[in-house]
Amino acid sequence: MIFVVVGTQLPFDRLIRAVDSWCAQSGRGQEVFGQVGRIGPQNYTPQHFEWGGMLDADVFQDKITGADMIVGHAGMGSIITAMSLAKPIVILPRRAHLGEHRNDHQFATVKRLGMRPGIFPAMTEQDLPGLIDQLVDGGYQEGGAKISNFAQDRLIGTVRDFIHGSKL
Repeated sequence: MIFVVVGTQLPFDRLIRAVDSWCAQSGRGQEVFGQVGRIGPQNYTPQHFEWGGMLDADVFQDKITGADMIVGHAGMGSIITAMSLAKPIVILPRRAHLGEHRNDHQFATVKRLGMRPGIFPAMTEQDLPGLIDQLVDGGYQEGGAKISNFAQDRLIGTVRDFIHGSKL
């Protein structure tokens, strides 16, 4: 199953339209479930895949754990969750100039993390179908290395030293 996530803050019609179009063209909509966020009167609702607006935490966890791959915005919560589950994730950054966010921090996130194993950056919505096809055709074998749920010892030590007033 492909799980589409847009986060909880703002609608992300550009992503949802692109995935919906891919579903229509590929005929694979039955393999997709989307968490499409808050739906306003002018927001796009998918026609070719099953979706929900805001999902309860338990439902979200079940969907993301059961997914073969994730397609989503470039939010750190989505990326870290995908990495912690070793799930491949295709990310499309929200863009401020398109009214999708307050600034372009997600674009910066993609530039910084886009080379990590299991993260597949789509810089535009036109890039999305090819990346999804690549992962579907590859049998979802391109998941990243599973990351720990805990910070590395080096970071913990640095924070501990800072809190206790040691010089860095």
